[in-house]
Amino acid sequence: MFLRFQRLLSNFVLVSALSGLAATSAVAQSKGEDAHIAIENPADLSKEEALKIYKSLQRRMARGYDTARLDELLNYQNWPLFNDAPYISATHGQRFVNSYANRMAHNYGTMQEGDKLPVGSVLAKDSVTVTDEGNIHPGALFVMEKMPEGTLPDTADWRYVMILPDGSVFGDTTGHRARAVAYCHDCHEAVADRDYTFFVPEEYIAGN
Repeated sequence: MFLRFQRLLSNFVLVSALSGLAATSAVAQSKGEDAHIAIENPADLSKEEALKIYKSLQRRMARGYDTARLDELLNYQNWPLFNDAPYISATHGQRFVNSYANRMAHNYGTMQEGDKLPVGSVLAKDSVTVTDEGNIHPGALFVMEKMPEGTLPDTADWRYVMILPDGSVFGDTTGHRARAVAYCHDCHEAVADRDYTFFVPEEYIAGN
């Protein structure tokens, strides 16, 4: 496992050094209509390995997402983080994700059946692609924002936004390409009893 992880990280450094290749990869991910297609073969990483890869990309990811100019996400990496290491999320394309929530979402980590998050709560999941072939690069940033009651009745007043690594907005249910992310709420209806929010797998909950 350690040798394979070293190979993954080495491949990432090599690809990053080849600016032409890196640019081609970025364009392909940023502009493709299939930005949320599931990865068939995500790498099997330990918590330590996944965390090291995330930290190697973290600043680059923040800079990219920042170009979307969404005030709701300002300094999101300084928000409370609810997982102790990136984990694979089947509902986010088999990518390694982190679960952040702003301070308005103060009860996100303790919600029980029937509880609701306050208006103004913002949940953000940034993501990293890591495959067994040695591909390592930033993924999309997935965002949910709780809007005032009655604002978005079709999505239980949740706004969904998907931001690509270069800061372009793939879709926003309140604006640009709303239909491109309409499926998000269909998925989140599975957890309607938790105000339509998924939580971190038990073995990855921070502090466990």
